[in-house]
Amino acid sequence: MKTVQLYTDGACSGNPGPGGWGCILRFGEREKELSGAEGHTTNNRMELTAVIKGLEALTEPCITELYSDSKYVIDALEKGWAENWRKRGWVKSDKQPALNPDLWERLLELCGEHDVRPHWIRGHADNEYNNRCDALAVAAAGGQ
Repeated sequence: MKTVQLYTDGACSGNPGPGGWGCILRFGEREKELSGAEGHTTNNRMELTAVIKGLEALTEPCITELYSDSKYVIDALEKGWAENWRKRGWVKSDKQPALNPDLWERLLELCGEHDVRPHWIRGHADNEYNNRCDALAVAAAGGQ
């Protein structure tokens, strides 16, 4: 399998409010930028959407090194929280409903197609790709 890097970020003006997402796929010397927006959403929905859209852009199963500044996304994948929420019918361990089950369901499907390896990175720091994803997401959100 090919190994690709996927950098993602989401942004929201107000939470909820107009939001945007951005992602960058990298394979060797090739890069592809994607972004989009929703008129009324949350930051976490945009973080999830960025990952989903990046994975959906892949044309074959890949080892995907996922880089995100969202602890919500990375912890839920890395620590198995999302899988457990799904097994319990989208209920968290504290018996509260898990948020965004529609997006988590799609993301888990894509994780079944690709070997996704999540990595948390500090946001708004010195990672040029995370900063570019943030700029894409903010620009998309501003277009709403």
